[in-house]
Amino acid sequence: MTPRRRRFPIPAKLRPEQVTAIIDSREQTPLDLTPLQVVTATLPTGDYSVQGLEHVVAIERKSLGDLLACVGRERARFDREVQRLLAYPVRVLIVEASWRNIEAGDWRTQVTAQAALGSLLGWMAAGLPVVMAGDHQRAGRYASRLLFIAARRRWREVRALVQAIAGDAHALEAGHTPERHTGNAA
Repeated sequence: MTPRRRRFPIPAKLRPEQVTAIIDSREQTPLDLTPLQVVTATLPTGDYSVQGLEHVVAIERKSLGDLLACVGRERARFDREVQRLLAYPVRVLIVEASWRNIEAGDWRTQVTAQAALGSLLGWMAAGLPVVMAGDHQRAGRYASRLLFIAARRRWREVRALVQAIAGDAHALEAGHTPERHTGNAA
């Protein structure tokens, strides 16, 4: 009698349309995350995440004006936000400006170009990746792609785990004991 072949409950390929992004309910200017599905909910940290991975993936979005406020008058609050973001395996700050915009310092606040640049580099040195998207539209494309890539990586890990477990179960049904390694070299 040949053993039954198990069918995996997880599809072989994940498509962007199958991923649901979460936009934080407090986000003032939501990004277009096409082709992902989108829902609105309150996130513990960040402005964007993936449904089911809310404690794994966090994207914080800042317009240039928001960024300057975070470097200036809202610095203490944003530093606490950065500390929360650092706890996420997948985290990023997406800025709707370019490095050239930051270096030029062409704005009307008391925040200097050097302070803005130093803050961005400091957050990067602390472990927070910074993506300078240039504008709102590009920030949406980058965020959508990043959310999908993060979801696909986790999905591949889960699929491999399910296959390994199913393989062990298949071997047990066939009367074989899966070989276990204890890590001790003989």
